[in-house]
Amino acid sequence: MRWPMFKQVDRLVAMAVLTAVGMTWVTLVALDAFRIFIIEINEVGQGQYSLTKAAAYVLLTVPRRFYEMFGYSALIGGLLGLGGLANSGELTALRAAGLSKLRICASVALGLGVLTIAVALLGETLGPFGERKAQALSLAAKSKDVALAKGGALWARDGETVISAKRGHTRGGEIDLAGVRVFEFDGEGRLLSLSVADGALHTQGDWTLRNVRRTEFSPESAMSTQHAEARWKSGLDPHLLAAGIIQTQYMPLRDLSRNIDYLDRNRQDASSFRNAYWARIFYPFNVLVLVFCAVPFAFGALRSGGLSKRLFLGIVLALGFQLLQNAIVNFGVINGIHSALANTFPPLILIAAAFAYFRRNA
Repeated sequence: MRWPMFKQVDRLVAMAVLTAVGMTWVTLVALDAFRIFIIEINEVGQGQYSLTKAAAYVLLTVPRRFYEMFGYSALIGGLLGLGGLANSGELTALRAAGLSKLRICASVALGLGVLTIAVALLGETLGPFGERKAQALSLAAKSKDVALAKGGALWARDGETVISAKRGHTRGGEIDLAGVRVFEFDGEGRLLSLSVADGALHTQGDWTLRNVRRTEFSPESAMSTQHAEARWKSGLDPHLLAAGIIQTQYMPLRDLSRNIDYLDRNRQDASSFRNAYWARIFYPFNVLVLVFCAVPFAFGALRSGGLSKRLFLGIVLALGFQLLQNAIVNFGVINGIHSALANTFPPLILIAAAFAYFRRNA
């Protein structure tokens, strides 16, 4: 006889929370998109980059921004939704009816579960697709020498030289390109040489090709040489190339996995891709754990400091969790701990702290 009541309770709590999450989500994404649009306006006039293209660029990145902002929106919306129930007395009524804080928090997590799955799918489909289209639009308008091809391949021109790279990533001030081909032409468009390299690293103003095979062509013959490393003189703007590289946190799982396999096969450092891969795997779990552990701050809002105090404490918890996660993941990278294991520790610590709280304040 009690199960229907529990279903009604879940519906009541879920609707209150999801409504607040939706309003918070749209507001945060709109503010973030407007902030980026203001920044892009400063780029208008560079090449053929117009105000219309700036607006299109921002709109194409909106799906990715929805994905990024969901965790903060779920946390703040969960606190606001339960705070609204507390202000109306409904939360007190639920507690008086015998529902524990743990049970009410489970209703919040249940309501957000389906939405979290949908957001995870967004981060694997429309988010990366829109980001690639936005980067391609921006590069094509701002420069005639750098372009993104289908699949994220990077093409650039430096005088009579054409360069292509299958993928790339940035690390601090370094730019690392993988699957590099360098085509050198003469003034009449004839191919003089082709260099195929596993990668190219730009650091401290110089380019270095790794494991490069260079073939020089003449009307009568072709001659090939192999080098473990070779200097590459190029006037390419590394900042413009960096703008054309899709950041690891914006890549879907399939692209991250492909990059990890490629770098591992060539005995190169794949830590940045591996960290991004496991961070994306744990993303839905981390969101639900964070919301589940933060919503207790909404209880008793009217009795001790008001909702603003609880909201502030919840946001502090979110920032603390993010700092803890970054610290543990970076510690794992330095000490050779697998990224999957390193990403497991922060939510487990938070869950342990939450259950200790629930046992003391059931």
